[in-house]
Amino acid sequence: QLHLVESGGGLVQPGESLKLSCAALNGFAIGWFRQAPGKEREAVSCIPSGGGTITYLNSAQGRFFIGRDNDKNTVYLQMHSLKPEDTGVYYCAAGIYCSADGGEYDYWGQGTQVTVSS
Repeated sequence: QLHLVESGGGLVQPGESLKLSCAALNGFAIGWFRQAPGKEREAVSCIPSGGGTITYLNSAQGRFFIGRDNDKNTVYLQMHSLKPEDTGVYYCAAGIYCSADGGEYDYWGQGTQVTVSS
């Protein structure tokens, strides 16, 4: 059983930045998803085990950046220019390969709350 732990969420004002972390073992594709209140979960970004990055969320293009620190077994989601519509619970998930379909991931973290409000 792979145990994922997200951290770094919080309350920020519009335009500010936030960096989320996902502690996970290496060798997996790690995806970030988010779920806003009353809305379906949506894929944000993913980093395959072999390198490269994928951004699924159009509104995240140029604002959110995913990265991996193999020495620390951690995947990051650096978020800039945050907007109120970015508010939600952010989850990281581990799988064999990247996919926008959350059902393709085998392991999930508990989520971390991100609130963007003035």
